[in-house]
Amino acid sequence: MEVLSGPERRRRWSTAEKLAIIQETYEVDATVSIVARRHGIQPNQLFAWRKLASQGALTATAAEEEVVPASAYRALQAQVKELQRLLGKKTMEGEILKEALEIATGPKKQMLRSLSLPKDFLK
Repeated sequence: MEVLSGPERRRRWSTAEKLAIIQETYEVDATVSIVARRHGIQPNQLFAWRKLASQGALTATAAEEEVVPASAYRALQAQVKELQRLLGKKTMEGEILKEALEIATGPKKQMLRSLSLPKDFLK
């Protein structure tokens, strides 16, 4: 039995430790209850870890990187999509303005040239 001292009452299991304990439950002649008792945890906790492992949640955290909630991930995806939409819109506006500028300055340049050149030059 493990005695916890100090203000911390909960044990912290690393991802590798959780995966090793979960792997023990899949061995021949092993039950979740026996493995849980051996490690001093509740069987319902071990079942929860097994469920997370089957969903891939524990292997996702094996890199010891920060994990964000799925809702935050979806919100960030939506934000990226909106920024891409706005960027596309601004790019399109820029192209339209370039074409409008070319159209607007085309005849003016010709008109200015015709006014500035001597009249006998055009003959």
